[in-house]
Amino acid sequence: MKTKTKLGSLILITGLVGSLLAGCSSSEGGASAKSEEDKVLQYNSGASAVSYPELAADLGYLGDLTLEDVGTTSGGPEMIQLTGTGEIDFGNAFNGAIVKAVSKGAKLKSVVGAYGSDENTYNGLYVLDDSGIKSAKDLIGKKIGVNTLGAHAEFVIKDYLRQSGLTEKEIAEVQLVTIPSSTGEQNLRNKQLDAILLGGLTRDLALERGNILEIFKDIDVFGGEFTAGDYFFAEKYIKENPTTVKTFTEGVAKAIEWAQTTPKEEVIARYEKIIEARGGDQSTDNVKTWKSSGIAEKGGVITDSEYSVWIDWLVNNGDLKEGEISPEDLYTNEFNPYAK
Repeated sequence: MKTKTKLGSLILITGLVGSLLAGCSSSEGGASAKSEEDKVLQYNSGASAVSYPELAADLGYLGDLTLEDVGTTSGGPEMIQLTGTGEIDFGNAFNGAIVKAVSKGAKLKSVVGAYGSDENTYNGLYVLDDSGIKSAKDLIGKKIGVNTLGAHAEFVIKDYLRQSGLTEKEIAEVQLVTIPSSTGEQNLRNKQLDAILLGGLTRDLALERGNILEIFKDIDVFGGEFTAGDYFFAEKYIKENPTTVKTFTEGVAKAIEWAQTTPKEEVIARYEKIIEARGGDQSTDNVKTWKSSGIAEKGGVITDSEYSVWIDWLVNNGDLKEGEISPEDLYTNEFNPYAK
C-alpha cells in the first residue's frame, strides 16, 4: 500500500476553482524515486451512488488496480483541486469547470467520460406551478437553488438566460444559491427559493408529488444529449504511471459500455449489490431510479465538442480570451479502446 502526503488546502479558489497551482507534489524527490507504477488509486466517492470506476472494479475490469476511497466528494471543483495537488489520484468534474481550471494553470488531462444528459437522464429547472414564473424574464430578481457554483448548474442556467435574450445586467440579478440537493424541493415548496435545478431521484420524487412546473431541460438548452463531465488525472501522474492510467481508462470505458448496453434492471441490481456490500447506512434509493448512463459516446470516448462548447461559453462570459485554450489541451483518448 502506498502512502501519500496530504497537502491540505494549499490553493485559494477563485471563480470556478480558483488559481490552482500547477504541478504541485508532496515532495521533490518522492515521485522521481518511484520504481514501480502506482496500483492503489485514491479517490473521493459519492454517498449512496456508484461511480464508473467502482462499477469497473466490481465487474473485474481494473486488472491489478485497487481503488481506495479516502473521502466523500462535495463536487467537481473540489476534486479538481485535490487531484491537482496530489491528494487523490483521479477525479471527475463538469467539463466547463475543467476548462476553467486548466486555463488557470492546473495540469490536468481528461481520459474518459463520467456523466452526461439524455432524454432519460437530465437536469431541469423547476418552479411551483402557481409561482407566476413561466420564462427567463420572470427569473430576474429571483433565487435559484443549485448544488454547487462554477459547475453544470451555473453554466446551464446562464446559457438558458442568454439564449432567452436577457442582458448580462439582467442575468446578474438572478441569484444562484447553493443548497444540498436533498433539501431543494422542500426549500422550493416552502418558498425559500423561487426555482431549483433538479435531476435524478430528487427530480422524480418532486414531479411525483406534483404542483411544480418544468421551465427547461439541460438537453434542450444544449441542443441534445451530451457528455457533461469527464474523469481526469494530473499530467504528472499520467507521465509517471502510464500503464496504470491505461488500465484504469480501459476498465472504466468497458464499464460505461456495459451500462450503455445492459438492460436497465440488471444495471440497477448491480448498483444495489455494490452499495449494500459497503454496509453502513447508505441508501439504494438513488440507484433504483437509474435510467441511462447519459454519456453520449460509446465507452465514454471524449470529443472536441464536449469542450469547445464550454470554451466558447467562457469566452463569451469574459473568463477566457479567444484562442487561449483548445480542446486538445484538455483531454486524450489514447487510452480508450473504443476510440477510433
